[in-house]
Amino acid sequence: SYSFSIDCVIFGFKDGQVNVLMIKRSMKPYLNHWAIPGDLVYPDEDLQVAATRILTELTNLSNLDLHQAQTFGDPNRHPQGRVITTAYFALIRIADFEIEASSFAEEVKWVPIHEVPDLAFDHNLILNSTYELLKKKLSYEPICFDLLPEKFTLNQMQQLFEYVNEAEMDKANFRKKIRPIPLIALGEKQQNVKHRPAKLFSFDSEKYSEIAEEDGYRFKI
Repeated sequence: SYSFSIDCVIFGFKDGQVNVLMIKRSMKPYLNHWAIPGDLVYPDEDLQVAATRILTELTNLSNLDLHQAQTFGDPNRHPQGRVITTAYFALIRIADFEIEASSFAEEVKWVPIHEVPDLAFDHNLILNSTYELLKKKLSYEPICFDLLPEKFTLNQMQQLFEYVNEAEMDKANFRKKIRPIPLIALGEKQQNVKHRPAKLFSFDSEKYSEIAEEDGYRFKI
């Protein structure tokens, strides 16, 4: 016989880096190892319901827009028998949520993608393939605004794409690329920063829907 599990890959963005949410396991197998929040699905439970429950039980996060990604079924991926797992992912603004370790999560923390340690099970594989999916989506859907603060600078937006593409981008070129994207200049500047405060912007999602529908405009970076 075999079991099903769900693993939740939660991405956030801070200090110019894409971060992923990790838990430290307080139970075997992989006691004291870092892992993606995940657990077994109840026999009579819908997968989407299970994803929400598991994430809330382990990290206290709720009301997230969880999207189904890939399924992983290597027969040897779990030391205690055959477990097939489906990855779900979400993008969040880190400052908007309080994370808290509970259940068998002894600790919970945000880790920059490029600093992720060796994880329990095949969680490095799950994380890497889900991150690849995120990178693809970022280039043709306006999901970067789910990661950026509600009020962001153009430099923060550029930093996000530089981090994801692992390449520096020319400032003038980047600003030319994003010109068709409907951004609202808020007439406000950053506060409490050590450098010269930059202008703040927000994304006009309604205007984006309009131009995407009427002109067939597609987000592209």
